[in-house]
Amino acid sequence: MRKFLRNNRGLIVFMLCLGLFRTAIADWNPVPTGSMRPTILEGDVVLVNRLAYDLKIPLTDISLARLGEPERGDIVTFSSPKDGTRLIKRIVGLPGDRIELRNNVLSVNGKPADYADIQWVSEDAGDGRFVQASRWSETLAGQSHAVQFLPHALARADFGPVIVPENSYFMMGDNRDNSEDSRYIGFVPRELLIGRAGHILVSADIKHDWKPRLERTVSRLH
Repeated sequence: MRKFLRNNRGLIVFMLCLGLFRTAIADWNPVPTGSMRPTILEGDVVLVNRLAYDLKIPLTDISLARLGEPERGDIVTFSSPKDGTRLIKRIVGLPGDRIELRNNVLSVNGKPADYADIQWVSEDAGDGRFVQASRWSETLAGQSHAVQFLPHALARADFGPVIVPENSYFMMGDNRDNSEDSRYIGFVPRELLIGRAGHILVSADIKHDWKPRLERTVSRLH
């Protein structure tokens, strides 16, 4: 063992530094599901800034210092308060916000979002089936991003109103009818936030032929 450690100490130090980097500073996560379509696709690998909000002890949820405040519209990775699964969603509700959903129209503090620029797209529903989905530009508090709705979905189109507790956040996926978000898993405490996703590093079409999506490489999320 000593000989192995001596002969491979360079590699061992590198792996330890890489592990520390990924658990404390920045991480890259492949996305296996379509809950953030059309913003993030299955097969995208996103870069996550773990220092966006807190400096944490590696491999724990213990914060040593607050480095920034989560903002509405941030795309974040976090551990599900339901079962610990790592998820990626968008923050739509901050502490103290009143969140309500009526017929898929999101309202924050009594002000409904504006929806415009509808597009109809063919979405892969699996098993060789395709459905016509609608995509809209959702604008709330001066911020706009794309959201998607699926026909005949069983997701909660009506929800709340609820008040976001202190030090917690309300998350939603951009693919509103195919997202296990705060409508189902509840509010997300700050200590469960992992980091902010800012860019797509690489992407491949994992649902079909694994062909690289070069147009999505090193692209910014918004």
